[in-house]
Amino acid sequence: MAQGMKRLGISVAAILGVAVIGLSGLISMSRLLDHDALRDAVESQIRTVTGLDFVADGRIDVSVFPGSYVSFHGVRIKGSDAEAPALSVDVLTANLRLIPLLMQHFQIDDVMMLHPHIRVKRAADGRSNWTPFVETIARNMRPGADSPVSFSEIQIQNGELSYEDTAGEISENLRDLDLSLAWPSISRSFAATGQFDWRGERVDGSISLSDFLAALSGDRSGLKIKVASAPLKFAFDGTVANPISWMMEGTLSADSTSLREALRWIGQPPPGDGGFDRFALKARASMIGSSIALTNVNVEIDGNVAEGVMTYANNGRQTLQATLAAGTLDFTPYVKTIRLLAGGARDWNRQLFDLHALSATDLDMRLSAAKVIVGSTRLGKTALGANLRNGSLALSIGEAQIYDGIAKGSFGISHAEAAADVKAQFQLIDVDLQACVSDLFGTGRLSGRGNLNISLEAKGSSPYGLAQSLDGTAVLTGHDGAISGFNVEQLLKRLERRPLSGGGNFRNGKTPFDKLNIALDFDDGVAVATDVRVEGPAARLTLTGTASVPSRDYDLKGVASLTSSAGADNFELPFVVQGPWDDPLVFPDPESLIRRSKASAPLLDAVRDRKTRDAVRSVIEHLTDQKAVPEATVPDTPTGSGTSRTN
Repeated sequence: MAQGMKRLGISVAAILGVAVIGLSGLISMSRLLDHDALRDAVESQIRTVTGLDFVADGRIDVSVFPGSYVSFHGVRIKGSDAEAPALSVDVLTANLRLIPLLMQHFQIDDVMMLHPHIRVKRAADGRSNWTPFVETIARNMRPGADSPVSFSEIQIQNGELSYEDTAGEISENLRDLDLSLAWPSISRSFAATGQFDWRGERVDGSISLSDFLAALSGDRSGLKIKVASAPLKFAFDGTVANPISWMMEGTLSADSTSLREALRWIGQPPPGDGGFDRFALKARASMIGSSIALTNVNVEIDGNVAEGVMTYANNGRQTLQATLAAGTLDFTPYVKTIRLLAGGARDWNRQLFDLHALSATDLDMRLSAAKVIVGSTRLGKTALGANLRNGSLALSIGEAQIYDGIAKGSFGISHAEAAADVKAQFQLIDVDLQACVSDLFGTGRLSGRGNLNISLEAKGSSPYGLAQSLDGTAVLTGHDGAISGFNVEQLLKRLERRPLSGGGNFRNGKTPFDKLNIALDFDDGVAVATDVRVEGPAARLTLTGTASVPSRDYDLKGVASLTSSAGADNFELPFVVQGPWDDPLVFPDPESLIRRSKASAPLLDAVRDRKTRDAVRSVIEHLTDQKAVPEATVPDTPTGSGTSRTN
């Protein structure tokens, strides 16, 4: 054992001795190294690899032990633009391979750059200040090249990259770059991973090329890209080539918790104020230059899922084309911020339109869905088309199942100076009138089935402005329904027996009809009733007058009559409809009731002066229980017995 311990001690001592001698040799060699030759060798290798001029303005630090490296301070690597170097670095450290160094051969193992500023300037012809670098790398990596790439990795710490495209007028800055570039000195692949700040967000990213030389030469190479940030996640897995312009093919995926915020982050104004939150996309992508075509698209936005094809181009103006099919589409998030009525729901909203989104891009889209939801409106199988060009939006409905019927039509809106120019043409066929009229006009007093034809146009800077300028026509025809709010037959029969029995409550019950016809002409926001007829099994109604769209009220006069057998004396009752759309007043003409009463009719003929008229009016109001009856115009000269002028 003693002899074994002795031999072990001798071996350890020998190893330590060799280590001390080697260390002393390294220290001595570091003093004897020709720093100028070392600097020239490193500069020559960097210049050979990059094809750019290498200039070091600061001091040079050389170390052999414990680390073998040479550090250059104040480095500038210049391309074609001598005034703006392609790369400037506070400290560039080239780590050297130890074995060649012991034999006075200086070979770079890897490079670390501290606080580099990378400048990329792309000209209109597609070349940049880094083009010589790319060409040199491609030349040096070819088989049989005299100057193969020697080092395998580049580290970037706390760097900055500025990109400028003079043709596309693009300027971007990436800050706080921490990257690791796997340089293809041995394998053919290239990879870069790291983090950077862009537009206030921290981004994790990676990119890899399966054949770096092919990619530099413009030939096909495998490409993988991953970008992850708070606003958006993006990935691409496919191939890339550059024979004339960039061509990429592969699988594309994107994901965002808020598409609205993601669009803002990448510099695109989001449309409108509602929706565009949760977003996901997966498709087969083919990109040529600034145009991209997506097939096998599966897109989800705000819970709406659709499949189809899409194309996007940015040739001076952004253009999006798409043909998509979906099971259910809910447009409520996009229209809920469009408030036509003010908070009180009795006046139009006067807030000005924001139409800038119409000018942001061009759109050509075709959508088909088994079900469409817009607020409280439900549509069945629907085919929609949307075309947005030069600030004008045109929507078309090829056919939609709505209100248990069919809808066809078009809607257009364009930006005219500071106002919106709106045109609408719709045809609703055999629809449920109660649901239709309730959605379109805010009243549910009408039931039955019928057709509605609308042709309207308006121009204004707010919903109220549109209501003031509304022009066009609307025709509603219905059958087998009812008007709720009053029962004409019951009222007429009671007043026929006792004309002065009291007004009672005229706003209860329903008036059934067999046929309904409403024809309206709109002129500067005023709807004129050109043909309004209601024909029922027991009563008929006709109406004339106007309805104001801006003030949302009625000023109508009508005649109600009982349906009787031929030759019979029909009882007719004039009546008035006044007040707001959602709660109008309906009351009969009191003079016609007095005239029908044998006891009270002579009172009208006896009225000659104003004092007497006021006294009689007081009696009329008491008998009919009406407090807001328009004053009758009674002539000053006597009229024939039993006749008078009615309101």
